[in-house]
Amino acid sequence: MKNIDSNNVAIGKKIKIAREEADFSQLDLAKLLGFETATAISLIESGERKVSAENIASLAKLLHKDVKFFFGQEEGVLDVKVALRADKDLNKEDQDAILRFIDLAKKKHGK
Repeated sequence: MKNIDSNNVAIGKKIKIAREEADFSQLDLAKLLGFETATAISLIESGERKVSAENIASLAKLLHKDVKFFFGQEEGVLDVKVALRADKDLNKEDQDAILRFIDLAKKKHGK
């Protein structure tokens, strides 16, 4: 039995949604990405095959989506925790302080 990563499944579902919205078949998309058959897209969409960062970038262009879409983030919405991890200039103490502030703001607004 294969161990399918839930992140791959979630990304695959987003790819399928975007592909169908763009009115591409799996074969159409496969050929545009340089795959010989639709099987590669089928496996990606089911989460059985990982999709490379390079292919995510290509998919974003081909399907007219922001890269964030494939990771479950709406356009214009920034995942603050991801942004903090990406900012190498902030030390752990500063990151924790910002996250505490965010939690405080959520509680203030009842979220």
